[in-house]
Amino acid sequence: MTDPIPAATVIIVRDQPNGYEVLMVERHAQLAFAGGAAVFPGGRIDEDDHLIAASAPIGEASAGLERLDAAARIAAMRESLEETGIAIGVDGLPLHRWADWRAALHSGKPFSEMLMAEGLRLNLGSLTPFARWLPPSRRLSRIFDTRFYIARAPEDAPMPFLPDGRETTRIFWTRPQDMLESAGQGAAQIIFPTRRNLERLAVHADYAALEAHARSITVRTIQPRTEEAEGRRWLVIPDDQGYPLTREPLDSAERE
Repeated sequence: MTDPIPAATVIIVRDQPNGYEVLMVERHAQLAFAGGAAVFPGGRIDEDDHLIAASAPIGEASAGLERLDAAARIAAMRESLEETGIAIGVDGLPLHRWADWRAALHSGKPFSEMLMAEGLRLNLGSLTPFARWLPPSRRLSRIFDTRFYIARAPEDAPMPFLPDGRETTRIFWTRPQDMLESAGQGAAQIIFPTRRNLERLAVHADYAALEAHARSITVRTIQPRTEEAEGRRWLVIPDDQGYPLTREPLDSAERE
């Protein structure tokens, strides 16, 4: 059995007059996991994230967090900066420095060294837990135990930077419902957890409503399972995690 890889994802939200938008990236088609799919910024939790969580620099808002939760939030912050150029929760980092920090991460410089060198702290409270997904291991060479967080986009944040061309080929803002419609028309590719998350996001009018909803849910690990009903096989998720749709025909889900 494949051991799950701990990972973290951040859903960055900005309010707009016609409904809020979320930031997504399109993964390079040649990548082994979700190649060509539109996803939220994120990646695996690495040892440096654990190092930061175990020591410093973390702001006061991290007090009381379970260690893996803290490391996951740090990973989500790091991946956001590395993949999109947007710094979430890095207190004291001015906008004009974001590009430099992104370039440093791309060059392999540890996030912990960058923080310590400039005496900056992380506000882990700027991320709110949203979900945790662990897919079934059948037919998958790698599975990710992924914690999802939501975060408000920093005010006056610049447009996303150019994709790196290695892991990502596009960075874009979209309304959740628009993304679902694009996928339904075949203009975009999304995987099962992303579809369910977009459906859940599309229910809420603004970030305040979304955050209140997220805080009302006790997050537990979602492990999709198969069920037989109505002469079909379905992929099913729990009905107490805030998702408006909790099942999909298995043949449809596996095509995503």
